[in-house]
Amino acid sequence: MDVRSFTVGPAQENCYLVRREGSDRAVIFDPGDEPDRLLNAIERLGLTLDGILLTHTHFDHVGAVAPVARETGAEVWVPEIERGVLADINSYVPFPGFGPFESYEAEHSLVGGERLELAGLEIDVLFTPGHSPGHVSFSIPDELALFSGDVLFQGSVGRVDLPGGDWETLLASIASLVEALPPETAVHPGHMGNTTLGAERASNPFLAELAG
Repeated sequence: MDVRSFTVGPAQENCYLVRREGSDRAVIFDPGDEPDRLLNAIERLGLTLDGILLTHTHFDHVGAVAPVARETGAEVWVPEIERGVLADINSYVPFPGFGPFESYEAEHSLVGGERLELAGLEIDVLFTPGHSPGHVSFSIPDELALFSGDVLFQGSVGRVDLPGGDWETLLASIASLVEALPPETAVHPGHMGNTTLGAERASNPFLAELAG
């Protein structure tokens, strides 16, 4: 699998362009900002975008959704609980100085438990709330890859002080990932560097309750 990471916008969010090695079809996870940069990469690689997949709808993860969808024709998958946020994104930007962003009416919604088949990839949708009410993570089992959004980071976890955040729910979501997926699963997070589930279970200070 070919994973291209783009750290975009003032919040330094990680967007991922993913395809099978050598394929001309791809999906993109969480295009948060800098649409021209993302579109240039898609064009330069000669890719057709089969889908835009969103872990959640905080502005730093969805700021480039509308222009990328419009220019590529790719359809958007969004957590069902947060569909209305994407459709009215500027009403949900909690900090001054960000945006404005273009809202988008997603073609598809997700609740967790789905298996998507896009760009030759089989992608499992896992419901992982806690950072936001509808947050999902995307697992590609045969590649041992997890796109965790803002649930789990290298040495840290997602914040829970935004609307809908809850620490106990977040911890339960992380526990569900650790229990369901192999420890060698590569974690591609929404911020900071890549890691593995095993490394985070063993050393992440926020997961001390799971270490045993």
